[in-house]
Amino acid sequence: MTIHDPSVAAGLHTRPAADPAPLFRLAQLDVSHDPDLDTLWTYMRPRTRPSFNPDLLGEFARWQDDIVRASVTGAMRIRYLVLGSSFPGIFSLGGDLDLFSQHIRAGDRAALVRYGRACVAILHRNMLGLERPIVTIGLVQGDALGGGFEALLSFNVVIAERGASFGLPETLFGLFPGMGAHCFLSRRLGAARAEQIILSGRTYSAEELYDMGLVHGLAEPGEGRRVVEDYIRHNRRRHSAHCAIYEASRAVNPLTLAELEAVVDLWADAALRLSEGDLKLMRRLIGAQTRLLEKAG
Repeated sequence: MTIHDPSVAAGLHTRPAADPAPLFRLAQLDVSHDPDLDTLWTYMRPRTRPSFNPDLLGEFARWQDDIVRASVTGAMRIRYLVLGSSFPGIFSLGGDLDLFSQHIRAGDRAALVRYGRACVAILHRNMLGLERPIVTIGLVQGDALGGGFEALLSFNVVIAERGASFGLPETLFGLFPGMGAHCFLSRRLGAARAEQIILSGRTYSAEELYDMGLVHGLAEPGEGRRVVEDYIRHNRRRHSAHCAIYEASRAVNPLTLAELEAVVDLWADAALRLSEGDLKLMRRLIGAQTRLLEKAG
């Protein structure tokens, strides 16, 4: 892995060269660093529904920038990056359906494309391990639907608690998952299996995805973090080899940002063709998500 800061490569940093504090002052992301495991733990805590609202996307972009800065300058040693959720029973429900509905009714294709491209830029960068020697781990302690499932497909490793559900429900209201599902699943499982999963609209258990190879470890409910810690302890001596394997996999099956953005454009066009009935169903899903937030509160 290339080190972009020559002073780090030469071993000239004797103390942190950059303040990592911004990482720990994000409104919708709880971040902590475990120096014993060289692990950065992050938990999503969205202020509204458990989905990727625009402000959260902005925080993810800054989070990634700050992680790279801390790693390059030596402010923090980060070899593992873990993302989970603090929302009870939910990893993420994916895209901001309320925002989608507004943009679709306004016929605002540019706004839909901007949102989608912001999402795939974050996922593509995560897929690359932020171009650092970092293993990325998704910790799933609740349901991951739509864009939440898509986001997990960009991680090197996914650890899921039994009872978690995964699904791509977009076809139920006339759309398709446009933030990477087809690209990631096709590379993992082949195009035919990817289309089958997307078109089915059904939910899958953590055990089913483990059998497919999309989930790499299973945990009992409430034991997800411990299982991640055990995974890191068991594999940290092989960290360099794992990073090299993931890099080789990306070289064999490259996925460019341009490909992800092209799918976003197709998704935006499809969204603008939704019928009034489709939009009503989307509104019902928004209502169900809002009730989840009220219940959790």
